[in-house]
Amino acid sequence: MQGHSSISNFKLIGLIAKTALFLTIVYIIFSSAGRSYSLAAEENTINAFTSQRMDEFYDQPKNNIDTVFIGSSHCYCTFDPQIIDGYLHTNSWQLGTPSQHPDTSYYLLREVFNYQRPKTVVMELYWDVMDDEFEPKQADSLFEVLRNEKLKEEYISQVFPTGDKVKYAIPAIRYQQEYFAYKAKDMEKEIEEKYDLTKNEAEKDNGVEYYQGKGYVYCDTTMSKSEYDKTNQFKYFNGSNWDFNSTQKKYLEKIIDLCKSQGTELIFVTAPVANVSMDFIQNYSKVNQKVSEFAQKNQVAYIDYNIINKEENLLTNENFRDDAHLNDSGVKIVDNHFAQWLKSNVD
Repeated sequence: MQGHSSISNFKLIGLIAKTALFLTIVYIIFSSAGRSYSLAAEENTINAFTSQRMDEFYDQPKNNIDTVFIGSSHCYCTFDPQIIDGYLHTNSWQLGTPSQHPDTSYYLLREVFNYQRPKTVVMELYWDVMDDEFEPKQADSLFEVLRNEKLKEEYISQVFPTGDKVKYAIPAIRYQQEYFAYKAKDMEKEIEEKYDLTKNEAEKDNGVEYYQGKGYVYCDTTMSKSEYDKTNQFKYFNGSNWDFNSTQKKYLEKIIDLCKSQGTELIFVTAPVANVSMDFIQNYSKVNQKVSEFAQKNQVAYIDYNIINKEENLLTNENFRDDAHLNDSGVKIVDNHFAQWLKSNVD
């Protein structure tokens, strides 16, 4: 019996050793992949703009910003603080981040109030970020630049589903999407150079994009011809099928309460998508109606530039960098209109 026991113990020790070796190898592989993937994330231009935006915000003297813009890319592609400030003699700041959802906007605004006491918060409401239960990448875009570990921990605890908490804790999974997008772009460039391939002239970059300051990124590119039809993302969107996600609606209500508690005026704005995109969208009035009713119920002023553009013909397709975002020529038009609207409608 003792012999059998010794053999069993020996097998058990061997199994434990093999398991430990396997786990060590997996750890090394995941750690290495995590480092590679995170470095790829640092190469992302949009991430770099977000970092510049927040770094400059943190460098501002306390309580010297009186207007803050929050929201998704539709926010940071629409509101140029220099234009608004030149008209209203304010000191405003652009704090939009990629795909920023209301849950993220709420925690970002909490951080803003740790440093500033803005009189006005302008929140851009894009329908595509208000019908998601959760989107981890947009949260990570903020986490990469947020200098408040306690706030991050609270966000993860209160907002992240269990599965996403695990994914976020493993860099190899957390940065995977960023890495493969970066490598695909890298490979495309190598193939073009190797075989002397050139893109269709209509698809080439036709302008410049750079960080201008106060959170705003200047861009004067114009929409590619394919986005007029073939690749337009709104071709099958029907406003009759849209509604608020309950989680995102809850965080919009929390933002309303937070602004009230700080004595801050909150304004909702929907930025315009390209004219050709609006031609594709069915029943957009249903989206506008639901958002308008929510704003009215909560006594928040709301302006929808898709409706304004349709009524007043403010913009053409040439004023857009793509099918959903303004270029700088469109920004100037919308911001001058919005500054006048603010002066007339907000105390």
